Amino acid sequence: MAVEKWDIKLWPPSFSPWSPKQAPSKQIAVLMSGGVDSSVTAHLLKEDGWEVLGITMKIPISCDTNGRRCCGADAAFVCKELDIPHYFIDVTRAFEELIIKRFRQSYAKGQTPNPCVDCNSLLKFSLVWDFLEQTPGIRYLATGHYARVVKTGNEAHLGRAKDKAKDQSYFLYGIRKEKLPYFVLPLGELTKERVRAIAAQQYLSVAEKGESMELCFAGEGDYRTALADEEVNQQGDITDMQGNKIGTHKGISNYTLGQRKGIGFAGGKPLYVGKIDAQANTIALGAREEISSCVIKADQINVLIPDELAAGERFFGKIRSYGDPRSCRIVDVDEVTMTVEFDEPQFAPCPGQKLVLYDSGDNIVTGGTIVSSVKSVRTTG
Repeated sequence: MAVEKWDIKLWPPSFSPWSPKQAPSKQIAVLMSGGVDSSVTAHLLKEDGWEVLGITMKIPISCDTNGRRCCGADAAFVCKELDIPHYFIDVTRAFEELIIKRFRQSYAKGQTPNPCVDCNSLLKFSLVWDFLEQTPGIRYLATGHYARVVKTGNEAHLGRAKDKAKDQSYFLYGIRKEKLPYFVLPLGELTKERVRAIAAQQYLSVAEKGESMELCFAGEGDYRTALADEEVNQQGDITDMQGNKIGTHKGISNYTLGQRKGIGFAGGKPLYVGKIDAQANTIALGAREEISSCVIKADQINVLIPDELAAGERFFGKIRSYGDPRSCRIVDVDEVTMTVEFDEPQFAPCPGQKLVLYDSGDNIVTGGTIVSSVKSVRTTG
């Protein structure tokens, strides 16, 4: 994607301007959200001898919805504490088109999107990074994610964090392979507790700031506020997996595959959302075994280790950001799509979510967007 068409621009510096003195190989931009993780990332890089520039994305809707100091102000304040320059980068148009519009379209199709992954893939590691290379001329980029870039010889791989419970590599699979040698993740070897301890030791103003669990463009409200004008909020039928009506739903945007709570229907045994038909405006409920699948197909794949990716090869896959990767094998793969068979049924694979594959060394091989799933290879036709 060409940077020029999206009207991306840097605002004037928040205080002191970027005036680098070191060689380009020691200059780095840190994407800063105003949280403790990216703040400690900037501190660690400066301590390690990098010349650091703090960058905060300006998006259409502020995360400051309850009168608190906004995330961008926190990021700028931390940069002043660390004595590093800070700029806002305006990505309003690109964010609206590539993230929010895509988010709404996915729900309109009955899918469960992952806008955080899309933001990383389409904005942070694509348009924003390309812009920073062109404008300030910075080639290296860092974020506060818990993951690792493992370099061996001329190769760089994206791996899971040392703290597996905090690992965020799943969200990063969409980075372009050629960018990996210039991607820096200082928190990959640390725990969250250690990061907070470092922030406290440095007296950073965000040391005790809580973690946001909400979508940045929906503020602290429900994500459905971003769907307020969409048809996905219209009532429709709830059916069983055979198509028999058993109730009424509140709009398909209120549901995701695998959901049990808040469905509005009580049966004799636990029932979960098993199908969402956007065209018919219906949701179907089923037992856990009815909505679990072994074979999952994904498209728009991004390959980070092409030499390892082939039909018949075994990997460890994740269909959600949480949980451990599970053993699986490649059934079929081409330049755009892959079909994977897990050894054990996976609960409620959601179209729109991501399928990410790791090798035995915890490095990401590839990832893509889930489009469909079936019980077994024999039923794929």
